[in-house]
Amino acid sequence: MKRKLFSLVIPVFFAVTLVVSCKKEKSVSSESNEVTTTKDGAQYVVDTLNSRVEWKGYKIFKSENTSHFGTIKFESGDVTVKDSRLESGKFVADMNSLTSVDLKDDADQLGKLNGHLKGRDFFATEKFPTASYEITKVTPSAEGDYNTLLDGNLTIKGITKPVQFKANISVKEGLVSIATEPKDIKREEFGVKFQAPAENGVIKDEVTLQINVKALEKK
Repeated sequence: MKRKLFSLVIPVFFAVTLVVSCKKEKSVSSESNEVTTTKDGAQYVVDTLNSRVEWKGYKIFKSENTSHFGTIKFESGDVTVKDSRLESGKFVADMNSLTSVDLKDDADQLGKLNGHLKGRDFFATEKFPTASYEITKVTPSAEGDYNTLLDGNLTIKGITKPVQFKANISVKEGLVSIATEPKDIKREEFGVKFQAPAENGVIKDEVTLQINVKALEKK
């Protein structure tokens, strides 16, 4: 099994969704999957205290010595369950909550990195305060370490792209748990094109994301 980058409970660096909050973030580009899921079933609300996106970014090569990793919290989200199976889901990530976990003991460097990532060079969170992921198709899978394939639309900086995650999904009484595989996405496809001077190390295009969601049934 791939080594999981974080505990189950995740930039969209970024955003399951990282999906756009219409009042906050208007899509400027769209290359999305058709939504085939429905809201027909029992409704669940994302537990934002116990759900998150976990990210990892790299310089030059993927190694522990050339990377930063951290989390993004969810602002909101919901899922639908039908016949004890996940039917649909939409998740909105609060990009202003983005933080680097590996620098948590170095307040000065943590502040500099977080500020840079939230600034215009990267995620421009003042203009794009949310990112999202909307599930468009749910397919059970009996292969490998994950029991489900999730097709969906990932939106970052107003740009929407189709992204598929392998995931482990559990539906128990009153609780839905979703934990995706660590997945590489190309940040430049979402308008995150900053490159540091070569002497500081070339930043890789790939960013690894993992989504972890806990959702509670509406009463």
